[in-house]
Amino acid sequence: MTEKGKLKRIGVKDWQQLQQISIETYTDTFGPYNPPEIMDDFLTTAYESKKLQRELANPDSRFYFIELNDEVAGYLKLNVNDAQSEKMGPDSLEVERIYIRPAFKHQGLGTYLIQVAEKLAAENHKAKIWLGVWEHNDPAKQFYEKLGFKRIGQHSFFMGDDEQTDFLMQKVL
Repeated sequence: MTEKGKLKRIGVKDWQQLQQISIETYTDTFGPYNPPEIMDDFLTTAYESKKLQRELANPDSRFYFIELNDEVAGYLKLNVNDAQSEKMGPDSLEVERIYIRPAFKHQGLGTYLIQVAEKLAAENHKAKIWLGVWEHNDPAKQFYEKLGFKRIGQHSFFMGDDEQTDFLMQKVL
C-alpha cells in the first residue's frame, strides 16, 4: 500500500476486468486520433479474451492493477525475456502497458507505476527498462523524459492497415 494506491498482481481469472479497462483506457488515449472502424477492429483483436488469457498466463509477463479508493484506477504490464515486444536482451524489462483510467489521471499513479517497474527490474537484476510510446503522444513522451527515459529508436505499430510509429525509450538503472 502507498499513498498513491494499492498494487494488486492479477492473473488469468481477472481477464474480463482487464479487458474492460484496456478498452476504456486505449479508447480514451487513441480514439480521437483514429477512425472508429479502425479502433473497433484493433480493440476486438488486441483485447480478445483468449489473447488476454494467454498474456496473463505467460510466466515472462506480469500484470498489476493499481487501485485507489477501492476502485481499479489502471494497470501495468511488464515483460522480460521472450515476452518483450522487441528483442532488447536479458538485462531489460519492458513496460508494455501503463494505462490509467481517465478519472484517475494526474494523481501520480503513472509515476508510481514506473517506480514499481524500476524496483522490480532491480530486484530481477535488470540493467534497463524500456517502453514504446506513440510519436504523437506528446504528454506521454514528456512524462517519460521527465522520469529519465531517453529515445533509443523506433518501430512500426499497426492500427489495422494504418502504420504508425512508436518511439522506443529506455532508462538505464
